[in-house]
Amino acid sequence: MRVLLTGGAGYIGAHTAVELLEQGHEVVLADNYVNSSPKVVDRIEAITGHRVRAYRADVSDRAAMEALFTEQEIDAAIHFAGLKAVGESVAKPLAYYRNNLDSTLTLLEAMERHGVGRLIFSSSATVYGTPERLPLTEEQGTGVCTNPYGWTKVMIEQILRDYTAAHPEFSAVLLRYFNPVGAHRSGLIGEAPNGVPNNLMPYITQTALGKRDHLSIFGNDYDTPDGTGVRDYIHVVDLARGHAAALGYCAEHCGVEVFNLGTGRGYSVLEMAETFARVNGVAVPYVFAPRRPGDVAACYADASKARRILGWEAVLTLEDMCRDSWNWQRQNPDGYEGA
Repeated sequence: MRVLLTGGAGYIGAHTAVELLEQGHEVVLADNYVNSSPKVVDRIEAITGHRVRAYRADVSDRAAMEALFTEQEIDAAIHFAGLKAVGESVAKPLAYYRNNLDSTLTLLEAMERHGVGRLIFSSSATVYGTPERLPLTEEQGTGVCTNPYGWTKVMIEQILRDYTAAHPEFSAVLLRYFNPVGAHRSGLIGEAPNGVPNNLMPYITQTALGKRDHLSIFGNDYDTPDGTGVRDYIHVVDLARGHAAALGYCAEHCGVEVFNLGTGRGYSVLEMAETFARVNGVAVPYVFAPRRPGDVAACYADASKARRILGWEAVLTLEDMCRDSWNWQRQNPDGYEGA
């Protein structure tokens, strides 16, 4: 199958490209490299021995998408492209709504013109809002999101539901990620945030490397076992495997289906930092800081539906996540820019 990955040079996209290539699929990438690097294309080839077709293109650009779909006979698309920093979305809501919604609409229009009827969407557990009960299941309704980034995910899910209702032959799979961490075991691809990290693991790795003085743990008085926030961290390679499983499902079913992709258990922020230090034999200095507005005490998945229907489950451990993250960071102290 020839699969288009929008935002395919990004953190999750690159790992999914590797997984698909290793399973014998052809991969086409479209990325504007705002939050990624063209060097990822070479790294993917170094891991798999396969060259991907890469387009430097903004998915919101109608002409660029038309050219891509005209040149390539695409069988399915996995839509990763989008702005993703929660804090930035609060400061720049119009940019997030414009970019994330426009890219989805432009992609769907190009797919419709070229008769492509399979789409996997990179959604998020943020669509659940503040959890009413745990673990979170797909049957629970989407909640009131605390930021524009989360609302774009809710809105795109609704766009895909409405589009599929109007085109019953269309297949859309909505994958609600929990907290991706880790890197490919080769250390060639991994998470490379621009500027100050928005996510926990890059902050831990940069602190261990000495690029940051310390890790700030926001809140140590939550109703959790150690007082720090609890999240469902999932290895990015397991997440990539989830996309490959969803692609197989998408090829055989029509309509919309939603799957949580998580481990099914929560790890606390303090547990993450201490496990990272223990596994890798490095110091991770930390201080406790006040809670951040909008943070919840705990959030983790019920991923049994993906196991039952897709035949997928997360198999890599917290130790694997910590070890692979450090392997990536040590080999790439400045991300792709230092390569």
